[in-house]
Amino acid sequence: MSSLRRCCAPRFFFLLLVACLSALLAAPAARAQSRVECATVRSTILSRAVRFCALLPPSYDRDKTRRFAVLYHLHGLGDNEQSLVNWGGWDLVERLREQGRIGEFLIITPDGARSFYVNSRDGRTRYEDFFIQEFLPAIEQRYRARPGRRWRGITGISMGGFGAIRFAFKYPYLFGSVSAHSAALVEKPARSLANDPAMGLFGSVFGRPLDPVFWERNSPFTLARQGSVLAGLKIYFDCGQEDDYGFEAGAQALHELLRARRIPHEFHLYPGRHDWIYFAEHLPASLEFHGQSFPDAPKK
Repeated sequence: MSSLRRCCAPRFFFLLLVACLSALLAAPAARAQSRVECATVRSTILSRAVRFCALLPPSYDRDKTRRFAVLYHLHGLGDNEQSLVNWGGWDLVERLREQGRIGEFLIITPDGARSFYVNSRDGRTRYEDFFIQEFLPAIEQRYRARPGRRWRGITGISMGGFGAIRFAFKYPYLFGSVSAHSAALVEKPARSLANDPAMGLFGSVFGRPLDPVFWERNSPFTLARQGSVLAGLKIYFDCGQEDDYGFEAGAQALHELLRARRIPHEFHLYPGRHDWIYFAEHLPASLEFHGQSFPDAPKK
C-alpha cells in the first residue's frame, strides 16, 4: 500500500524509470495533442463530491462524433485520482499510443480514498454503491463512451487491484477486461492475523477486529468460486515475488483457483517488491492487455 513510507520512498526512482521507459518507447513523430481533465461527480450515496480525472486521447476533441472504450484505473491506499498523472503513468500511455501498441481509449481515475472500493462494514461509506450506481453512469453520460461491457475495462494497483478484481468478478456483465498489479489479495485471513501489520492495512473497512464473515462476503476468491459468472471476462494480474505484504501468496492462490476452475487468465510473478519501481515496470503490460481487449484494438 503506497501510503506507507517504504512504498512511497522510491517515487523519485519511479519517475526516473518512467523516463527511461519513455525513452525506450519513444517514437520519432511529434506527440499528438491529448489532455487531462479533472472534475467531480456529486454523490447522493456518499453525501459529497468525489474527484476524478479523465485522460482523454488525441482524437477526443478533434472528432466530436467518435465514441471510445473506457478503462477505469483504481489507485492504491494513500494515493488519489491524480496519482497516475502526477507520477508519469500518462507519459507511458502517450508513448505506447504513439508506437501503435495501444489504441485510443479513455482512462478514468476516481478518488477511492481508503475505501478498498467496497461498502464498509459499518455502513458509513458505501463506495461500491456509489461507483456502480452513480459514478459509472455519470462518467459515461459526460464523456462519449461506447456502451457495453466489451468497451469497458477496469484496472488497479494494490488496494486498487483488489477493487478492480472484485468489481470485475462481481459485475462481469459490466466489464469485459480486468487487470491488477500487486493486488491486496489475502485468501484466508486467520483470526490471528487480525492484529498483524499487513491486515492492519485494511483499516476499519472490514471491521475492527477484522470480521471474517464480512471479509469472505467481499473476497474476490469467494466471487471466483461462484458458478460460471466469469465466462468471457479477460483477466490479467501480476505481483512481485518479494511483495512487502506477502500479496504474492494471494496472487498465486487466485491463479491456482482460476486454473482449477478452467477460467482463462494471464498471471505472472516477477522479481520486485510492493513499490512504484515495480508498478512502473509492469504498467505497460496491463495497458497493452486492455488495449488489445477492446474491439477496436490496433492490429499487431
